[in-house]
Amino acid sequence: MTSAPTEADPVTEAGDDEGGALDAYSRVVTGVAERLAPSVANLRVTRRTRRGQMPAGGGSSVVLTPDGYMLTSAHVVARRDSGGRASFVDGREVRFSVVGRDPFSDLAILRADSADLTPSTLGDAERLRVGQLVVAIGNPNGFAGSVTAGVVSALGRSLPASSRTSRRVIDNVIQTDAALNPGSSGGALVNARGEVVGINTAVAGVGLGLAVPINAATRKVIGALMTEGRVRRAYLGIAGGPRPLPPRARAKLDMASCVEVVEVVPDSPAERAGLRPEDLIVSVNGTETGSVYDLQRLMVAELIGVEVPVTVVRDGRERELRLVPEELRS
Repeated sequence: MTSAPTEADPVTEAGDDEGGALDAYSRVVTGVAERLAPSVANLRVTRRTRRGQMPAGGGSSVVLTPDGYMLTSAHVVARRDSGGRASFVDGREVRFSVVGRDPFSDLAILRADSADLTPSTLGDAERLRVGQLVVAIGNPNGFAGSVTAGVVSALGRSLPASSRTSRRVIDNVIQTDAALNPGSSGGALVNARGEVVGINTAVAGVGLGLAVPINAATRKVIGALMTEGRVRRAYLGIAGGPRPLPPRARAKLDMASCVEVVEVVPDSPAERAGLRPEDLIVSVNGTETGSVYDLQRLMVAELIGVEVPVTVVRDGRERELRLVPEELRS
């Protein structure tokens, strides 16, 4: 006499499914950690003083090339004359110097005294999706090779950045719930394929970390820092803010918003061109400026020293001014 087949226990099946999912998750995280850990350095930063080299903080960095180029956050190496030592998970410790830093993207390039480092692979943050698994690798509180995992919790965030003389905004910042702590800055935010998609830069709150994205714009910054030690940007000399266009101008220009001039810096390109507070900037060099971010993205090196048309709405009427941007000094 054969016994009737027994029904599968749904609780056991659910447990097996969850266990399998956790195993797959663990395999991804451990695989990424094993691949990237040799490419992430623990930085001990020093600076020159009258009394010699003094400690000036710490952080993390990501190896870009075997011959010593490394990427980190600009605020980790707050001065061009900073230097220090970089240590790796294999026990090696090498000296490094600062090649260039850009406070407006919060990125910096270092050069380590080594010719056989393990380079990372840069990915593309534009392909990230909210909910996607990411792994943060760095040295929080000096604990080398620390790994945390989480998801992309938001995209398109903005992060203020400034120098002594100017302020800008870093666009398309990645928000993640992968735990970040002091010392994580400059470390890698990595996708499941082991590609670096961001450089960890800030803790925005409990369970909220921010990373500067690796995309076409930041690749240009990295290239400029490696070859020239700086990033050239155009400068107008205004403080501006978002402003809805008046109904008549909105209907004529088919635009909803613009950049209102709040302040004009004395003896700046904007003042020499005749820009005034309360002018509404609607285009620069033929490109619409519906937001401060639109205007900021137009301030590329190619505009420095070149006369460009700036269209404004003043007293309800359109005016075209001619402006020659200067180089932004950081």
